[in-house]
Amino acid sequence: MKLVFAGTPEVAVPALDALIASERHEVAAVVTRPDAPAGRGRRLVASPVAERAEEAGIEVLKPVKPRDPEFLERLREIAPDCCPVVAYGALLPRVALDVPARGWVNLHFSLLPAWRGAAPVQHALMAGDEITGASTFLIEEGLDSGPVYGTVTETVRPTDTSGDLLTRLAFAGAGLLAATMDGIEDGSLKAVPQPEEGVTLAPKITVEDARVDWAAPALRVDRVVRGCTPAPGAWTTFRGERLKLVQAVPVPDRTDLAPGQLVAGKNNVYVGTGSYAVELLWVQPQGKKPMRAADWARGVRIAEGELLGG
Repeated sequence: MKLVFAGTPEVAVPALDALIASERHEVAAVVTRPDAPAGRGRRLVASPVAERAEEAGIEVLKPVKPRDPEFLERLREIAPDCCPVVAYGALLPRVALDVPARGWVNLHFSLLPAWRGAAPVQHALMAGDEITGASTFLIEEGLDSGPVYGTVTETVRPTDTSGDLLTRLAFAGAGLLAATMDGIEDGSLKAVPQPEEGVTLAPKITVEDARVDWAAPALRVDRVVRGCTPAPGAWTTFRGERLKLVQAVPVPDRTDLAPGQLVAGKNNVYVGTGSYAVELLWVQPQGKKPMRAADWARGVRIAEGELLGG
């Protein structure tokens, strides 16, 4: 089939690579978000998908909005059979959805209908899911509600961050998306409507969602830290300034600390929660680079009874 691939961040690159490598399909063009400012100089930088497409000599389309007339005209000229999508980052209007004969097929990083929305991996971790996965589905105008072509499952490991899990799903999902394109082409795959039961939503994680509540149980604190790493980053406050929590682990046998209470030894930093303590391993003070929590504690000289979170 002739394909137009839509995607933007690094997590979409493995799927693009899998389709480029396919002998059965031609990636005729790539659709991605416009160049965005990055770094201290705030210079405009192309998306990871755009960079990979340009390396492969593939035409890159960067509409400000996917309903832009010039973009739609070019899409019709290319006349793709199908448009696979991975984390494109913009809503597709009906006028765009109607262009490819076999529709737009999205790779979504959850087992639909669970975790429909922008942040499925973060929400799965924060909810304590033990199994997650990826799904391919035909895009409709609803939020991730279209019929499903296929799924792949992935076990959530006890120390997974959202970055760890998303990386594994990106590669597993790339194979799923390529296989879905094959099945659509030869007619062996039919999309199945999602069940009405089991729908959960995964909106974008806000900065406030990432704030740690030290009165919550240690397992909840652990899930928030892992679910929000690397972005947007779990955080708390210390002496009125924000402190990002990069890595922490529950310590079930330490139950002597009040919620938020800090205790620092020579090589360890513990914080109390609503159940038992967690040990801080890596933190990032405001305006500084990540550092070992023990080094941070030595530098700030924690006083007896000091709390995190105010």
